[in-house]
Order: sequence, then C-alpha cells, then structure tokens
Amino acid sequence: MSGPWAALRPYFEKESLAAFAVGVSSGFPYAMIGATLTTRLAQDGIDKRTVTAFTLAFLVYNLKVFWAWIVDGVRIPLLGRLGQRVSWLLLAGVAVIAAVVNLALVDPAASIQATIVAAVLVGIAGATYDIVIDAYRIETLKPYQLGVGSGMSQYGWRIGAAAAGALALVVAERRGWAAAYIACAAFALPAMLTGLVVGEPARHVVASGQRGIAAVWKSISGPFAEFLRRSGAWLVLLFILVHKIGDTLANLTLRLLFDELGYSNDEIALYDVGFGFWAFLVGIFVGGVLYARLGLQRSVLAALVLMCVSNLGFAVLAAVGHSNPGLAAAIGFENFASGFGGVVVVAFFSALCNLQFTAAQYALISAAASVLGRLLTGTSAGALIESMGYANYYLLTTVLALPGILLFWYMMRQGLVDRALGTAARDD
Repeated sequence: MSGPWAALRPYFEKESLAAFAVGVSSGFPYAMIGATLTTRLAQDGIDKRTVTAFTLAFLVYNLKVFWAWIVDGVRIPLLGRLGQRVSWLLLAGVAVIAAVVNLALVDPAASIQATIVAAVLVGIAGATYDIVIDAYRIETLKPYQLGVGSGMSQYGWRIGAAAAGALALVVAERRGWAAAYIACAAFALPAMLTGLVVGEPARHVVASGQRGIAAVWKSISGPFAEFLRRSGAWLVLLFILVHKIGDTLANLTLRLLFDELGYSNDEIALYDVGFGFWAFLVGIFVGGVLYARLGLQRSVLAALVLMCVSNLGFAVLAAVGHSNPGLAAAIGFENFASGFGGVVVVAFFSALCNLQFTAAQYALISAAASVLGRLLTGTSAGALIESMGYANYYLLTTVLALPGILLFWYMMRQGLVDRALGTAARDD
C-alpha cells in the first residue's frame, strides 16, 4: 500500500481507534459544565459575573493532579481483575453518569448554590475520568503513534463535546434542560466499552512492589520528583502554565458574547457547534500533515501563533455585531487553530510522560496547562468584559497569548524541548 492510503493507515490501527473512542467520553463532561451550562444560566437570566464564576468548576480539572496518583497506585477490589486502567475506566464512567444526571435535576433559578455543587461534582467525576482516559491513551499508543493518536483523541474529544453540546441545545429547546442533560449522560459509555473490548494497555508499567506507607509516598512524590529532575524542567513547566492563558480566557466566554449579540440556540448550534466542528476536523488533518513535515517543535510553534491570532476574530465580531458570516469566519478560524494545536501540543505533552507514572504526570501537565486561564476567567472575566467591552476584552486575550509563543521559541533555541521528553516518546 502506497500514496494517500499509506498515510491514512495509521488512523485505522486498533490503538488509534481506541484513542478516538476514549476521546469521545473525555470531551462531553467539559461541554456539560462549559458552553452548555453557560447557555443554560444565561437563558435563566443569571447575571454575567455569576455565569463566568461558574468556570471555577473547571478548576477541579486543575486539581486532579492531587488524586491522580490513586489511579496509578490503588487497585479496585473485584473490578481490578480486569486490569488497573480498565477497572478505573468503568468506575469513573459510572461516576460521570451519576454526576451529570444530578446536574440535570437541579434548577439554577431556584437554587444557584445547588447548581454550583452539582457543577463541581461533574467536574470532579469528569476530571477523574480524564486522568484514566489520558493514561489509557498514552499507554495504548506506541511511540510512533503519538502524533496520530493525539489527533484521533482530539477528533473524539471534539465529537464528544460538540455532539453533546448540540444534543443538549436541541433537546433543551423541545424537552427542557433536565431531559437534555440526562440524554447526554450516554456519552460516558464509549470509553467504558473501549476498555472492555481492547483491554489493558500493553505498555502499562505495573507499580512498584513496595507496600504500605512507602508505596503510597512513592505514588505521590515519584511522578513529581522524576519530572523535575529533567533538564530545564522548571522552564518547561512555566511554558505549560502560560501557553494557554489567552486561549482559555477567550473560549470560556464565547457563549456570553453570542448571547449578548442575540444569537439563537439554533444559530449557535449551526455555527459554533456545527460549522466549528468541521473546521476543527480540518485543523486536525492539517496539523497531522504538518506535524509529519515540520516535526514536533516547529509545528507546536506554528500552532501557538495560530491560536493567538484566532482571538482577533472575536474582537472583530464583537465590533461588527450580529453577523452570521462573521460568526462563521471567527468560529471557523478559531476551531481550525485549535484542531491544529490539539494534534501537536497534545503529542508533545504525551511525550513528556514517564510510563511508570503516566496518570499522575499527564494530570500534572494537563492541569497546569489551563489553571491560570480558568482562574482568571472565573475571578475577573465578567468584570473585565463589563468594564472594557467585548472587543477590547478579546484584544487583551490576544496579547496574553504572546508570552507562551516567546517562551517556546526560547526553549527550542536552547534544546530544552528534546531533553524534556519522557519514556512515552521512546520505543520499549
């Protein structure tokens, strides 16, 4: 087999298809407490500052590093016979379904406090599911599959988030928000079924034979100690912290902009969820092609620049006002940039992991990647929008993306990117 078919073959390998399926389940809890909940609260007349404060529920994802070691080191009774990763996929999946159904049953207009608790519970369950899913994906993929597998995972994530978001809007318009959330809970199933069908990852490294306090301490401290011993680890960690601030501040407030500009649920579903979805898929495809041609470092740098520039589109949209072509253009470019970046940045972050501590180290990396942006969004985005206006706010998010670009360029020049890679990037 040669030509384009040879290029497509890696996408149909068992490991790549597994990465896609678990990605579907990873994406939907984020949508349930992200854009979907923002729309629900805005339509219920909740004020902007309260709505943006709900993004603090995402901070649970950033705290997952503190319990990720449990997923690496604690064996679940009975279910553990299926394997460490598979048993945790099943347990975390059931927890996500229960949390989403609970969020479906609360009424924000009647009790905003109960809604906050329900959203945080979805965040906790979703973050735990993410810990297991990320570890399962990295350990299932072979080193040469990290780029393709990251792309397939991003395909799955976006399909899960977009399909759940679109389904929620359509069902909510006809049956109400409770029915919408209950229907979306089914998106937890693909990862659970994948674990049962594909089985335990071949590259999973069994935890040390130590027992008692020594084993617990190694599970907690080992992932951090090993990562921080690497050359330039602190600078790499700084890049992880700052590279996504502008992107997060922009994306977590988009539904407020759409509501302000008077877009209907059907328009949002068509352009934000539908058109954006296809632009994202194109971005992933182009990212995979350029990853192969440019290599990891130059493709990551290109992705960072694209994601920075994409925020300008929303500043223009805010200045122009309600415009379907404008919304399509802004959403299209942003999703293209996100798809492109999703392939190469996730591949880079996956390659940073040591297979002995996959769950804990990727939890550290993925949590650090968005914590500052989510914290700033939850504490100040609403006030900034009210004081600056939407157009200036999105110009600010563009400026805040520049430090990540400059830092990664410096890391490339100093050779720190290659020296930071872990055992997940090397053949056994």
